[in-house]
Amino acid sequence: MLYFTKYAENKFEILNKHKVFFTREQVEDAVAAPEKQSKKGKLLTAQKEGMKVIYKKDGDILKIITFFPVK
Repeated sequence: MLYFTKYAENKFEILNKHKVFFTREQVEDAVAAPEKQSKKGKLLTAQKEGMKVIYKKDGDILKIITFFPVK
């Protein structure tokens, strides 16, 4: 199950103000089928199609912490 933190929910609006548009589905897809994956401490990262997602695995729940565009 995926859970978006309050900050991650707000991130859509923050990026929209800068003319960067991502959908929930794109974030979920990046986590489900990443092109690149790594781990930094307790946090996991997934990268796909110009987006990087930082998330944390908490039992069966994947908590999306933030996401942002990458080149």
